[in-house]
Amino acid sequence: MRFNELIRLLEENGFTLVKQKGSVRYYGKPGWAKLLRVDDHGAKEVPTGTCHAILKAAGIQKL
Repeated sequence: MRFNELIRLLEENGFTLVKQKGSVRYYGKPGWAKLLRVDDHGAKEVPTGTCHAILKAAGIQKL
């Protein structure tokens, strides 16, 4: 999965961009206690472990 696809998946599940500093983006949604940190690197592939950790923290099961 590419970073752009991961961000799109988060946004489809109700997460919105809360703040950004450089290439680091923080996503949150109402009723969700913690912010999700996503280091945006455009079209590059997300490392498998990183992708699983972000999806797990977001409560999203991999499709």
